[in-house]
Amino acid sequence: MHTDAEEPFDLDTKFKMVKDAGVFDYIEKTPPAELEGDYARCSEKHDLPIRAGGWFYALGRDENLLEENLKLGGRLGSVVHNVQILAQHAEGRPVTNEEVAEIYLRAFDWGARAGCVPTFEVHVNMWSEDFRRISEVGDLVEARGVPFRMTLDHSHVIFKIDNPKEQDFFGIREDVETGALILDPYDPENVCFEWIRRGFVCHAHARAAVPNNPINVWAKHDDGSVGRGIQYPFIQPSPGQWHGDWAQDRLDPWKEVIRQLMRHHAGDDAGNLRQISTEFIPFPDYGGGAKYSIFEHSVACAHWLRETWAETLAGRQP
Repeated sequence: MHTDAEEPFDLDTKFKMVKDAGVFDYIEKTPPAELEGDYARCSEKHDLPIRAGGWFYALGRDENLLEENLKLGGRLGSVVHNVQILAQHAEGRPVTNEEVAEIYLRAFDWGARAGCVPTFEVHVNMWSEDFRRISEVGDLVEARGVPFRMTLDHSHVIFKIDNPKEQDFFGIREDVETGALILDPYDPENVCFEWIRRGFVCHAHARAAVPNNPINVWAKHDDGSVGRGIQYPFIQPSPGQWHGDWAQDRLDPWKEVIRQLMRHHAGDDAGNLRQISTEFIPFPDYGGGAKYSIFEHSVACAHWLRETWAETLAGRQP
């Protein structure tokens, strides 16, 4: 889409726009079951694979849906399915690390049969918004002899830097202030690089964000609260397209994590990283109500990702 104020494009037009942009290798989507055939036809027509998909799930309610979506991904040719596990169990209580590890192991088996790997995402409102828990769950999974695979969407980390209010979500503020949890990507012990170094990252989402990202005053949730602010324009918006000041150098910490991920992958014989999706989106916590083109910013980001990967390979040591 360009903006969420416009009528949505039909499916064929969406595929054509992505293909004609010349910078995308695939689309990431888990369509509703009734649209599977339509997506498959558009994918074949435009020679554009549906290489990845994703959805969100509540434990105690959506286990069957997760299994079915992994099967759907396999039928569409997806190699990964991005999994968001909600922080709250269907019973209304927080999910435990053990429960997350258990559903991961089940999903890993389902995915192995379907040919579509589940990757558990770091994401707000999910169990993983407490970043400390990701390695803890990874330890539980690996203790069972299974590799832990995740989706790195580091916008959810970057926007909490220098943002005490956001750090109070899930109680990470004290650990950030004492240095027990490091968000700053320029510190070699930062949490994103911990996940990268351990080989967890199999999939990644590239949505630009900046430290203490401005809240999204142009969009509200149903309860009237404004968006949390987890999306920053990738290129300079025209006057009136953005509700705050824009500075390119504010994106440097976000870009640094991408560079770390690419440098690690370039030297990783195991090659765990499968692909990176751009993910500029219109919802209240992200780019809802924005006047800039979400599609144009995604295209610009994809150009930068390709250039950065080429630079990474050029600078790789033998």
